[in-house]
Amino acid sequence: MASIFTKIIKGEIPSYKIAEDDNFFAFLDINPNTKGHTLVVPKKEENKIFDLEKEVYLELMDFSYRVAKAIEKTLPCERVGMSVIGLEVPHVHVHLIPISKMNDMRFVEKESLSKEEFITIAEQISGNFE
Repeated sequence: MASIFTKIIKGEIPSYKIAEDDNFFAFLDINPNTKGHTLVVPKKEENKIFDLEKEVYLELMDFSYRVAKAIEKTLPCERVGMSVIGLEVPHVHVHLIPISKMNDMRFVEKESLSKEEFITIAEQISGNFE
């Protein structure tokens, strides 16, 4: 059975897309820690990050780097934090979270955004993606 991320990649579930190439897809987390919290996923479904082939892992990190740089250009933050937990969805995903304090990475406090805010943020980050 396809993961929720595979359904998002295929367009079966709507998302706020940031960037996409042949192998990876980046979109805003709909339950974000902070504004701009983005998920980066490989298009090929794999449960655990260290089960990825080394080349795919390195390409995922490169793609995530480019997305993080776009987030930094778009949103005020001290830095973009990165987390790979993977327990909630059995599909590799990198969390890129604009942070200004340690609690921004705790997955406890959540940001509430309107649909319009999600759209605007996604468009702005996407516009800075290189």
